[in-house]
Amino acid sequence: MGVIDEVHGDLDADISLDEFRDAVEEKVEQMGGLADEETAAMLIAHELDEDEVNGVADVEPGMDEVKFIAKVTSVGDVRTFDRDGDDEDGRVLNADVADETGSIRISLWDEQAEAAKEELEPGQVLRIKGRPKDGYNGTEVSVDQAEQDEDAEIDVQVQDTYSISDLSLGLSDVNLQGKLLDTSAVRTFDRDDGSEGRVANLTLGDETGRLRVTLWDEQANTAEELSPGISVEVVDGYVRERNGNLELHVGNRGAVETIDADIDYVPESTPIAELQIGDTVDIAGVIRSADPKRTFDRDDGSEGQVKNVRVQDETGDIRVALWGEKADHELAPGDKAQFADVDVKDGWADDIEASAGWQSTITVLDSGSPTESTESSDGETTGLGAFSGNDDAGDSDSVDADGTDTTSTNETADSTAGEQVEFTGTVVQAGNPVVLDDGEETVSVETTADVHLGQEVTARGELRDGKLDAEDVF
Repeated sequence: MGVIDEVHGDLDADISLDEFRDAVEEKVEQMGGLADEETAAMLIAHELDEDEVNGVADVEPGMDEVKFIAKVTSVGDVRTFDRDGDDEDGRVLNADVADETGSIRISLWDEQAEAAKEELEPGQVLRIKGRPKDGYNGTEVSVDQAEQDEDAEIDVQVQDTYSISDLSLGLSDVNLQGKLLDTSAVRTFDRDDGSEGRVANLTLGDETGRLRVTLWDEQANTAEELSPGISVEVVDGYVRERNGNLELHVGNRGAVETIDADIDYVPESTPIAELQIGDTVDIAGVIRSADPKRTFDRDDGSEGQVKNVRVQDETGDIRVALWGEKADHELAPGDKAQFADVDVKDGWADDIEASAGWQSTITVLDSGSPTESTESSDGETTGLGAFSGNDDAGDSDSVDADGTDTTSTNETADSTAGEQVEFTGTVVQAGNPVVLDDGEETVSVETTADVHLGQEVTARGELRDGKLDAEDVF
């Protein structure tokens, strides 16, 4: 085998050996004898490889020509259009292709479009040569040449319907069903062309996981029309990556529709006792107390809002700060909820706390009476709902997370109405009533005393109907 054959054999470019030989001979003549056949062959190989990109993600508008390999994920219909000064209509067919780095739309014209209509199918792998440009939905490639490669493998799944765990970067035309866990308000932004864009988010869950869905422009209003707890189907979504996580995006071609289906979502959570500062985690438990929502002024003059809730699971409890629109969630003592993607931070009095911001998801898993016990999957009573401080606290025994009796030595929850008692605990809810927690039980205290979260105080007074009517707080 000669040197020209060896160099040609190492090429990925779509050029025959005869064409390559001709190009080498022409290059030798152009160089005026300054390059032999081997050098000329290497120069031609380099020129041919300049158009090759490592993946779809490297294709950008402004490139003269690109060559890449990708899998077909969807095929559109042939559309006709009028050409200026031409009696014959033009024809175009759009298809979406993807590799492990991303997805891109390709456009095939006239005879290519007609051939693609008959031959192109999702799942095929194509070697594509074309010219990138800015399109309506991002970068598009106007195809000069495309041929199927039956031997190449691209790790992108193509199927009719997907579960959350099936998704991979580059997928488009995705149909996915899920349980609606959370919604956001519609936000507006200015585009570079001066127009106003709109965006909103949903969070969906199914048996395989949880996913953020981003709705753009006309679809954004859907977020304000839907309520958590229902089942929905995303139609014609496309997968993107943000901060290392996959998201499903829905544009004007797609939709989110309500469906009559029972979709299971079983949240996974980190035990509260295992949380460490710096973690971003999911936690779940019963709401022990909920402060009123507060507003505050930011440094930039805008107004913010926050609400604190205390959450307990079988291993411990933690304060969760709900910021921005998350503070609008209606959470009451006794509700069982999941807080996903919360940041664990250093809190007040050397304690840790969790922070739920825009990226977090809050899902009410079970809304029930604050005094009801919560039954675990093995049928045992966890007693999480007993930590409520509600009007019926005097009728409930204090129960620890493992179901054992832990009636406090303060003897408030089981005291007879009208008895003078004294209770010492930490303030987990300020205002009136104040809710105190001594680590074993929670008591609601009627008082006008000025106390703050995390402060340890003692309340002395008469226990009546499960509430401590405080005569003195110190």
